[in-house]
Amino acid sequence: MKLTNLIYGVSTLILFSACGNKQNAGAPTSLQKYPVTEIFAQDVELSTTYPASLKGQQDIEIRPRIDGFIQAIYVDEGDVVKKGKVLFKINSPQAEQALTSAKAAIEMAKASVNTAKTNVDRITPLAQKGIVGEVQLTTAQDAYNTAIASLNQAEAAYKNAKATQGWTDVTSPVDGLVGSIPFRLGSLVNSMNVLTTIADIENIYAYFSLNEKEFTAMLNKLEGTSQNEKIKNIPELTLTLADGSVYPHKGRVETITGSVNATTGSVTFRAEFPNKEHLLRSGMSGRVTLPNYINDALLVPQKAVFEQQNKNLVYQVQGDSVILKAITVLPTPDGQNYVVTSGLNAKDVVVTDGIITLRHGKKITVE
Repeated sequence: MKLTNLIYGVSTLILFSACGNKQNAGAPTSLQKYPVTEIFAQDVELSTTYPASLKGQQDIEIRPRIDGFIQAIYVDEGDVVKKGKVLFKINSPQAEQALTSAKAAIEMAKASVNTAKTNVDRITPLAQKGIVGEVQLTTAQDAYNTAIASLNQAEAAYKNAKATQGWTDVTSPVDGLVGSIPFRLGSLVNSMNVLTTIADIENIYAYFSLNEKEFTAMLNKLEGTSQNEKIKNIPELTLTLADGSVYPHKGRVETITGSVNATTGSVTFRAEFPNKEHLLRSGMSGRVTLPNYINDALLVPQKAVFEQQNKNLVYQVQGDSVILKAITVLPTPDGQNYVVTSGLNAKDVVVTDGIITLRHGKKITVE
């Protein structure tokens, strides 16, 4: 009896165990849920920032046209001046001496003219009566003409001397802002010395550079058949100053250099910004932001993208599993999304959270 009971108990245990395993094998396995998003298209504005140096429309060096000593300084550094404003007075003894000599030369020439005229008047009636020969009269008339020519020459020399004397007043050739003044009263200066600079800053030029690849890509996207037409279609620029503040007026690209810098491989752009309030100064630095409008751009949340081995990757949902997908992207100004330039299509679905727990081919359910 004992042996029979033992055999029966073991058989019963094996039977229940087999049934239990069969039931467990038929139960569905629960899959982890992940939030996902569908790739969608919309118009976006991207931006690229480049360092820029600012210069006035004209930065003119002011030099004296004559040698002399600075007798007076009528402006201060930073003054706003109009065209024709007297900036400096130069004391030039040489110019004064030349003017005095020119005046004296005129008086001498006038005296010579009077003497020659008197001789002509005296000899003419004598020649008419045959008392003196025609040769003597002709000689007297030639002397008179020579005296008149000498007078004209003396008067021209006087005008030159007077003009040179006028150079003692150093004036501004344009409206603008006075730069630094390195010389002071009594300083001996000549045409090699820069007394100051006048910066015409009614408009400010911002110079910035693009590398050859960026330059070519930009031109290819712009409308127009010539470079000048394409320049006109470049969007307005934003200028950010060194302190991080944004300049209130927009600027436009006016010109592009005609060659690529062989050393840096870059092309220089010149943008113009209005500066009626004189907030900008020549020599300042900043950053220009060039907008880039993309129609029907594919956007993917930045949190769905991770980097591995210098590649941007996402987990794309296909059916009930995910696959690892390499993509190329551009950042958007909002810092929340990327523009997908390759690797995904509209209506593709990607996982947006928990990607650290995923692997290629893993089955999931979506929220």
